[in-house]
Amino acid sequence: MWIITVYSNLNNITMFEFDSEKEAREAFGGIQGCKILSEVVHL
Repeated sequence: MWIITVYSNLNNITMFEFDSEKEAREAFGGIQGCKILSEVVHL
């Protein structure tokens, strides 16, 4: 699972969840603001 975390100027945090790295990277380019792309691994 891939997560994009976006921090905005108003102290808001928004998280977007994706099933594949390709989907996440495509969306990552279109999102504005301070953002972090993370991979979450469940064991």
